[in-house]
Amino acid sequence: MRANRLFWGLRFLVMAIVLVTAISLVVMTLWNWLAPSLFGWHVINLAQAAGLLLLCRVLFGGLMGRGGMHWRRRFAERWEQMSPEERERFRAGMRGRCGRQSPDSAQTPNPAASA
Repeated sequence: MRANRLFWGLRFLVMAIVLVTAISLVVMTLWNWLAPSLFGWHVINLAQAAGLLLLCRVLFGGLMGRGGMHWRRRFAERWEQMSPEERERFRAGMRGRCGRQSPDSAQTPNPAASA
C-alpha cells in the first residue's frame, strides 16, 4: 500500500513537471515570437517563462484552488435567495453603475446637458 502511494506521488510529480515545462515552453515561444518584434522587448528563456507564469498566477489567479473564482459560487447562492423584486432592483442598480441607462432614466431629460 505504501509503495503504491509512493508510485502515484512520483507519477503526479513527474506529470506536474512535464505540464509546467510544456506550458512554459508555449509561453516562451509566444513571447519570443511576439514581444521583441512588437514592443522591442528582450527574448526570454524557459526559466523566465515559468517565472512569468507564476507571476501571472499570483497576480490574477491567487495561490489556492481556482483562485478568485470563489466569488461566483457565493454570488450564485445569494442570487438564489433573492426575491424577483430584489433581483430587479439589483439589475437596475448595476445598469446605473455600469454606464448603461435603465429604461426609466433614458426618458427623463438630463439637466446637465441643457445647461
